[in-house]
Amino acid sequence: MGICDGRVIIVTGAGRGIGKEHALAFAREGARVMVNDIGVELDGSGGGSGPAGEVVEEIRSNGGEAAANGADVADWDQTGQLVQQTLETFGRLDVVVNNAGVVRDRMFVSCSEAEWDAVVRVHLKGHFCTARHAAEHWRNESKAGNAVDARIINTSSGAGLQGSIGQSSYSAAKAAIATLTLNQAAELGRYGITSNAIAPSARTRMTEEVFSDMMARPEEGFDAMHPANISPLVVWLGSAESRDVTGCVFELAGGEVSVADGWRSGPSVDKGARWSPDELGAAIADLLGKRVPPQKVYGT
Repeated sequence: MGICDGRVIIVTGAGRGIGKEHALAFAREGARVMVNDIGVELDGSGGGSGPAGEVVEEIRSNGGEAAANGADVADWDQTGQLVQQTLETFGRLDVVVNNAGVVRDRMFVSCSEAEWDAVVRVHLKGHFCTARHAAEHWRNESKAGNAVDARIINTSSGAGLQGSIGQSSYSAAKAAIATLTLNQAAELGRYGITSNAIAPSARTRMTEEVFSDMMARPEEGFDAMHPANISPLVVWLGSAESRDVTGCVFELAGGEVSVADGWRSGPSVDKGARWSPDELGAAIADLLGKRVPPQKVYGT
């Protein structure tokens, strides 16, 4: 018996890297998996069903159940069809894992509008579309009196939690995903839906280009940056065991798991009346002296 026996999972961007490992791990734990991947290269070129189909064949060859889907995760109609295909193929849907992403790394002053839009579209709108269609289905099920024990698992990043030099668009989108997770958790719990996010550090096509030294495979011993290290927590979050956990962002690297402690009110001062500009310099200096210093932006 696996921890996800009988559950049905959509994993986006599951043709390679972390998403592939999620799909394989869910299948090993008894889940039926809809493997979504548009099949493009990192620069957005190409496309096809090859990567998703290969993962499906690997799952089936190991005795699991899976199907492939090539929807663009940021396309409203295609993601609606993705959810519908899952329901028609497997008869139910329990978990959406939003994993698909792209990068267009540039210093802020060099980032073009097209590059910005491409990253925000896939990461942020891509996190909206599939989950929105799934949430509507689950809400309808709940209102019909059916028991719902559903999960949304989002993918943020350390770049989104503390910033990363040369990745303004990516960092902004990933920060928005962390906050989206909080909103989903607050709004959807009444329907039996939880929402959590991960901020993984692992070797993928994206990270190998940006952090090649950090992501290098060791000659021996534990491969801390192997993408499969991320999947056990995602599988647990997708299981029935996690039903009381929602609104959290978990940072993952190798064998380490931590809960991100997000934005919260810090030191404050209240004058009890409107401030004048010339008063604020000293007040702000005092507040900054009392605060907990923020984590450094990656690359600084």
